[in-house]
Amino acid sequence: MRKFSNLFMLALVLSALATPAFAQGAANPKGYSVDLAALSPFAMAIASGLCGLGQGKAVVGAVEAMARNPGASAGIRFALILGLVLIESLALYTLVIVFLK
Repeated sequence: MRKFSNLFMLALVLSALATPAFAQGAANPKGYSVDLAALSPFAMAIASGLCGLGQGKAVVGAVEAMARNPGASAGIRFALILGLVLIESLALYTLVIVFLK
């Protein structure tokens, strides 16, 4: 417990010291601007790819669990569908953000 308390205090002190780093800086003197909207298709591609990998691993785990214990397939199926919905929501949120940019 003591180790956790020390770690928490260290994280608290570091976050308090890092606060000035998030302050607004001076304007860019050369007038260059970074267009983050151009990077949003890459964000969608990464989110979709990782969602696909996550869904594949979830389905593999559920099928293996159902093969080991067929009696618990209803509970496993419910957990699988809930997990797939949550994974897919990540891709949908990313798609919304891409359209808003």
